Amino acid sequence: MTKAEEKEQKALAKLEKERARIEGMKEFEYKYAEFQFICGIDEVGRGPFAGPVVAGAVILPKDEEILYLNDSKKLSEKKREELYDIIMDKAVAVGLGMETNEVIDEINIKRATHSAMRKAIRNLKDPKTGEMFTPDILLVDAEHIPDVDIRQVGIIKGDAKSISIAAASIIAKVTRDRMMVEYDKIYPGYDFAGNKGYGTAAHIAAIKELGMTPIHRRTFVHL
Repeated sequence: MTKAEEKEQKALAKLEKERARIEGMKEFEYKYAEFQFICGIDEVGRGPFAGPVVAGAVILPKDEEILYLNDSKKLSEKKREELYDIIMDKAVAVGLGMETNEVIDEINIKRATHSAMRKAIRNLKDPKTGEMFTPDILLVDAEHIPDVDIRQVGIIKGDAKSISIAAASIIAKVTRDRMMVEYDKIYPGYDFAGNKGYGTAAHIAAIKELGMTPIHRRTFVHL
């Protein structure tokens, strides 16, 4: 076997391993296959000191294979950006919802998260045509969303167990990260582009030196 053939064989083995992993992440999609529009939902931004909480909702096509989907936190920024474009190209529908730091401070993070998730469901549409979609069932990462009439299935660590939830996690994460990069330009000195609003030592030091910005969560920062 030549080096080129050996390299190709290793690449094929790696591809098959990834396909098997993705197949394992379709357990819940197969379990509820009688439903036409299966929607994964996840949120990003519960813990940061600054910025919004963002929820993503994604309905994936049943006849398309998207490799490397995973919990967005387990993916590199480059891979998340790549998958974001693939999801937006192939998804049946994508929805986003968010709540600001002011709302988080007013009603608490759990209620704000649920509100963002409800908005994401209402905003589900075909990324290309804008056609609106209503899901038949919701696969939700470790949550039950109040005031939603659609059937829900809560899955612990769902973003690592369901391709639909993983896709929603990626959409939400990339969207929020891009927002925080823009906020870094508006409010320099806090490294929002780097820490994404989370309470790093440098971020805490910046708050002590510069004070809080309009996007900081007052109920989260106790210095």
